[in-house]
Amino acid sequence: MSKETVKKASAFSGIANLWNRLKIKYPNGVQFFVFFMLSNGITVLQLVLMPVFRSIFAQTALVSTNFQIWQVGTNTDGSPYFIFDYAAGPIAEGGGGGLAFFLAVQITIAIAQIINFFAQRSITFKSNSSIWKAAFWYFVAYVIITIVAAAALGFYQTPVYNFFMSTLGWGSFGETVADVVTMIINSAISFWVFFPIFKIIFKQVPEEPKKPEKVV
Repeated sequence: MSKETVKKASAFSGIANLWNRLKIKYPNGVQFFVFFMLSNGITVLQLVLMPVFRSIFAQTALVSTNFQIWQVGTNTDGSPYFIFDYAAGPIAEGGGGGLAFFLAVQITIAIAQIINFFAQRSITFKSNSSIWKAAFWYFVAYVIITIVAAAALGFYQTPVYNFFMSTLGWGSFGETVADVVTMIINSAISFWVFFPIFKIIFKQVPEEPKKPEKVV
């Protein structure tokens, strides 16, 4: 074995030992760090998938299909405020992207959250409790958070897109940047809400000791 290989093995062993000591001394801190890193990876995945789905749906008539549902009050200008507000027409032309934009956003988030569920369960929380029970409560939380995030989107979506597309004059590039910014904000909301939920639904159940086999 070469000296270089020995050095690498020694360094890796040192890092592994340090990590194990940190897990023992700061279990919650290490758990949050792993959750944070995985969540960032999931966010990057969403940033990759989002433009792909947007480009696919942009080629369909769904862009011209209005999708504005669940009105809750009105905006300051008197117009209706919808939880899911995706007016017909391309964003670059003053629309809200229509049903095409809604599907691009929700499919992206759904794929990311399915991956997030299994990654966080097995890697971060190392849960061995019922996966079906956890999946049920995860789905309930996902629906609620999606609705809350969609309602919050109405407050910052238009200003963000106007800033990058019109104020800065970036046009279509600004629209892409605004997509990234809104997705990051949405991911940040999910990040802070999901961690305490995961702490509840991803439990470690003590395993029952195996009974010794009887000697015949």
